[in-house]
Amino acid sequence: MAGRIETLKQQIDERFGDRLESSILDLDELTLEVAPGDLLEVCAALRDEADLRFEQLIDVCGVDYLGYGDAEWETREASGHGFSRGVDASTAGRLAFLHQELSVDTVEDSGGRRFAAVYQLLSVSKNQRLRIRCFAPDDGLPVIPSVIDIWSSANWFEREAFDLYGIIFEGHPDLRRILTDYGFIGHPFRKDFPLSGNVEVRYDAEKQRVVYEPVSIEPRVLVPKVIRTETRRRNEPPAEDSEPEAESV
Repeated sequence: MAGRIETLKQQIDERFGDRLESSILDLDELTLEVAPGDLLEVCAALRDEADLRFEQLIDVCGVDYLGYGDAEWETREASGHGFSRGVDASTAGRLAFLHQELSVDTVEDSGGRRFAAVYQLLSVSKNQRLRIRCFAPDDGLPVIPSVIDIWSSANWFEREAFDLYGIIFEGHPDLRRILTDYGFIGHPFRKDFPLSGNVEVRYDAEKQRVVYEPVSIEPRVLVPKVIRTETRRRNEPPAEDSEPEAESV
């Protein structure tokens, strides 16, 4: 006998047919993939039709699939302890694409499937959950239709995805940043965003205002740093009340 989630998958597959790019049931969770052109029609039907009734939008989040499936940790051959689990020296502590120049060629290499919006739906009346994923067709200017007219709770969620990932939700009435500063440059959750940022902020006492300056932090990822203070011979026993002389950071 099929369970509730299997029955829901069958209902949705029969109802929407080729409007779904994929319908995946895994770990008792159902994920639909919908093209941007079909997103609004599918979402409206999921909300309104009596057999579905997904009245509530729980969350909308952005996803950046740049470098998806790549790993900078060599875990199969490395030991399970210490810094031997560190990265390959050729990567200098980070994924290879982080060293590449950001250009149109880099964007095109991702195959047009880099940015996506993921919607988490809840049917209160039927006590069921559903996930929808929609990929933006253009990596250079990712645009996805806004679902704010279907679920008003999408307002701040879509603004957050726009702020952090640069995904533009077409039809949103007030699409502006919500988490970062007014003069923030770039989108901090993108995979190619500098790990230490572009600028740093501090208060200048002389100017009596906040100033923006180029970031002065040296990026250092997964590289151990040991600070040592060699003040005595190696064989000399330490004093009983002395502090430890080496600190790993």
